Amino acid sequence: MSDRTSSISTPNGKSSELPVLSGTHGPDVLDVRGLYKDTGHFTYDPGYATTASCKSAITFIDGDEGVLLYRGYPIEQLAEHSTYLEVCYLLMYGELPNPQQSEEFNSIISHHTMVHENIRDFINGFRYDAHPMAMLVGTIGALSSFYHDSLDINNPLHREISAQRLIAKMPTIASYCYNHYRGLPFMYPDNSLSYVENFTRLMFAVPAEEFEPNPVAVKALELIMILHADHEQNASTSTVRLAGSSGANPFASIAAGVASLWGPAHGGANEACVNMLDAIVNSGETIEKTIARAKDKNDPFRLMGFGHRVYKNFDPRAKLIQKMCHDLLNELGGDTPMFELARKLEEATLADEYFIERRLYPNVDFYSGIIFRALNIPMNMFTVMFAMSRTVGWISHWMEMHEDPEGRIGRPRQIYTGAAKRDYPV
Repeated sequence: MSDRTSSISTPNGKSSELPVLSGTHGPDVLDVRGLYKDTGHFTYDPGYATTASCKSAITFIDGDEGVLLYRGYPIEQLAEHSTYLEVCYLLMYGELPNPQQSEEFNSIISHHTMVHENIRDFINGFRYDAHPMAMLVGTIGALSSFYHDSLDINNPLHREISAQRLIAKMPTIASYCYNHYRGLPFMYPDNSLSYVENFTRLMFAVPAEEFEPNPVAVKALELIMILHADHEQNASTSTVRLAGSSGANPFASIAAGVASLWGPAHGGANEACVNMLDAIVNSGETIEKTIARAKDKNDPFRLMGFGHRVYKNFDPRAKLIQKMCHDLLNELGGDTPMFELARKLEEATLADEYFIERRLYPNVDFYSGIIFRALNIPMNMFTVMFAMSRTVGWISHWMEMHEDPEGRIGRPRQIYTGAAKRDYPV
């Protein structure tokens, strides 16, 4: 409990002493839980943009300074020194693993990568042209029908093994959604490969040929997965917490997160960037005209991949992924006209007062879509890739929520604007 309070008066003449809470970083917060009891008023905050729905020790973002920390570690340091599975361990358990813990965790994940054969049949039951995200939502939710041994949400061991299974099986399921959509055979995991190497094999290998993972492609995917592993209380993470607050099993909760991520305003942003860049390249439109259209209030055109709801400075993830984008395209050839356009757009906007004043800097989606395109990953798989990366963040928040003694079922309030009470006409 805080030893500081702030008094607030409401229009009905009543007042409430609200505790002032402080976190490790970030602004102080008013605890408004007693407001309704004291005054009969509650707060109105569409989109919860200024409301903290929970306490969390997992991720911190300072949008004004362009800072992203996982368990206190700057994303720049993790991107340079860590692996995705090491980041998974960090997010789940709060500390970086020592060598023995890392070896044990990697072994556990490797030996959970296979899925029940009936899941292959389940995915094959989808229509041939089903969207991969539709298959992913359904399949993740269906996992609860296969793992009855770990569905007691009040058992810490069950929560842990469910988390491990989800992290391990997500690449396998994601690749099966892709292969079903493309009409390609399903590959079994290879436990001799690293997590990301194994995923590239599951996606792109065929039984008739040997497969050798491209180290530059693996490095690019590993970076993308680290950068997308968690991002605080975004829409999909909040959805996982809200679903989980009702006591829903972990697979149902993560499926809810996948469904939320599917929305174009959330997980579809990098796809929108590629579509925009494609349209500009195909039209032959100049950079100058594109910038002018973006600034024209009467033109419906929007410059996708710039600005962020949280980051009011440069997205730190964009700085990291930009160099990787260069390296990958130099190695693979890639979509050079698109990347050149992206680089020119970045240079133009960073030098334009209109964008500087509004702090519309390139975000991570601006480059991640280009990397996926260079790796021949189709656009309808972009959000599946995002979901695979974010699974560890979702499940870490789900685990933390169940360890929180203040946790309770989510139940937002509303301002009712419908008809006043009236009688049924007789």
